[in-house]
Amino acid sequence: MGAGHIKAYLLYPFVEAMQKRDIRGKLDVMKKDWKRPFKERLPAGERSLCRTLAMAGTHVPYYRDLFKKVKFDPESVARDVSYMNELPFLTKEIVREEGERLLNETFDRRSLHVRKTGASTGPSALIYYSRDALDRTAAVNLFVREWTGKKRHMKELHLSSRLMETPPLKDRVKEAVKCLAMNRVNVLTDSFEPDSLQRVCRKIKAARPYYLTGHPSTLYALALHARERGESLAGTIKVFGSSGEVLNRKKRGTIEEVFGCKVFDCYGSAEFGVVAHELARENVKKNGAAETEQKILDFIVWPETLDTDTGDKEIVLTGLTNDAMPLIRYRTGDMGEIERRDDGFYLGNVQGRTHDLVKIGGRRYPTHYIQDLVDRMEGIDEFQLEQREGLPLLLRLVTSDTADRDEVSRRVKLLWDGRVEVEFSDFSGLKRVGWRNKFRYVVAE
Repeated sequence: MGAGHIKAYLLYPFVEAMQKRDIRGKLDVMKKDWKRPFKERLPAGERSLCRTLAMAGTHVPYYRDLFKKVKFDPESVARDVSYMNELPFLTKEIVREEGERLLNETFDRRSLHVRKTGASTGPSALIYYSRDALDRTAAVNLFVREWTGKKRHMKELHLSSRLMETPPLKDRVKEAVKCLAMNRVNVLTDSFEPDSLQRVCRKIKAARPYYLTGHPSTLYALALHARERGESLAGTIKVFGSSGEVLNRKKRGTIEEVFGCKVFDCYGSAEFGVVAHELARENVKKNGAAETEQKILDFIVWPETLDTDTGDKEIVLTGLTNDAMPLIRYRTGDMGEIERRDDGFYLGNVQGRTHDLVKIGGRRYPTHYIQDLVDRMEGIDEFQLEQREGLPLLLRLVTSDTADRDEVSRRVKLLWDGRVEVEFSDFSGLKRVGWRNKFRYVVAE
């Protein structure tokens, strides 16, 4: 065990106690529960579902009114889970419109932690977590990473966006302590130009982590860059954990070949955290199923699918752990197939988040990088980029009532020095594309 491993092993419990969190305790419970056969976990999941329904119907204004309107009795689900079908689906649009009416009245609003959803399946919304639920999502991350062979104290590398502004000292100190406790290295990324990609390659070579996590589009760009230069990255990482967007077969194959690593995919969101993760290949049963399928964490969500007009199946989830803002029969907007087997629920053929590339000042940037920059601006509910022939890139922004549009315009000018123009809009002004009328971050004029 190296020095970094030892520091992380000893420091993590101290930092956890200082921040008054309980992550390791929840991790231990998860490990114990997961060892039970699915025939024992399934009734426990149904009981959690019934508890969530009863709690929501009592303490959440939106569900209290909804249950009365459709004459839904939560206790009916205890008799037969199919009674869930009496409840209408929850959508991201409803979450945006209802806002705090989806919050549990027994929680102090000031104690909650907010997360912003991605917008690949529709304009974003705000999701509120209790501290207990946030600890569970952190425990889940540790839990599924152990499926890849990674222990908590083993070195990891996280690809994150390079911000244009220096964070406050307090935030930098907090992040530095967190990285020490997790034996983690943050490597900052921005454009997909050769100089930027080469800088990241050098950082990865220097760190040589066991586990690397980030967007697959970024690691794919790094792999292509190294291959074009004839540079070897084989053995620099042992495992790549893909997150934030869909990992297709082409990207997976190229990453595995260039880095000589194992690749694991997961499915999650801001609404629930990680809810499904790929198993190690040697643990995948030879039953004719795709090797890239993911096992659903049935103690985190209750899974369903909805048949769409296109013939696809949409993933529908009910959260079982976040009492502060329970999401019941939530339409994720992502397509996928859920199969119930003797040993659990499995998720396959996921069609979800994709990110585009956009040119600003002659340099190519992934839209998840632009999203990270825009998210740092106060009062921005959504953004969209429109590429225009012979004109600067148009940044279309949807702002809240409290946003200072003059300040937003000033910061955009500071970031991109006139190479991007701002247009303020409401949600109806965002353009949709394709035959499914889907929201995309980048649209043509």
